[in-house]
Amino acid sequence: MSGNRRLRFVPAAILLLAVNLAMAEQKKPQKPNAGNFSYYLLSLSYAPDFCAQPTGNKDPRECGTGRHIGFVVHGLWPQDDSGQGPQNCGPASPVAQAIVNTMLAYIPTPSLIQHEWATHGTCSGLSTADYFAAVRKARDSVTLPSDLNQPSQQLQLSPADLASKVAAQNPSFPQDAFRTSCYRDGELQELRVCFNPDLSPKSCTSSAGSCSIASITMLPVR
Repeated sequence: MSGNRRLRFVPAAILLLAVNLAMAEQKKPQKPNAGNFSYYLLSLSYAPDFCAQPTGNKDPRECGTGRHIGFVVHGLWPQDDSGQGPQNCGPASPVAQAIVNTMLAYIPTPSLIQHEWATHGTCSGLSTADYFAAVRKARDSVTLPSDLNQPSQQLQLSPADLASKVAAQNPSFPQDAFRTSCYRDGELQELRVCFNPDLSPKSCTSSAGSCSIASITMLPVR
């Protein structure tokens, strides 16, 4: 009798184990689905202000004396309308050297090129070559005003004025396709530009963020 009772408990134990395994599987962090996003955010970092920040490693290829670098591509990020977009949709093979060489005219360091592919490019649903072709197309479609592109003197202007200046230079874009972000010390961090997944210009949503201070500092390009 006791042997039969032990046998009856075996299926229950197996069922409990299966339930526990299923619950553990549900709790595992799920990889985002590549290609599942609302729009692209082109981030153009302003190198003089980035290089002046007291924290973080500064690569001399971007921050070295005499480099004369103004705005650089930080990334082309898949975004959601209501919040941050997907990241790290991997696996991410290293970006081929030929692509890196081409992208150095847009993104100043090889490490940032590799990072942007792994973190954001893998979520685009595109191949490595097509993703970086999209980065180039997006950047090439934006014209920066000459007085903002490589200023020789320090500039002080409001976030709204900066965005309006860029919008005026790009009349084919919606007026609100441009946003800014800033560092805590008030220096300009990024100019942000919003695109539909097909890279046509679009109005930014709240998830693009914005700088809320009254005045932004742009250090001169050296």
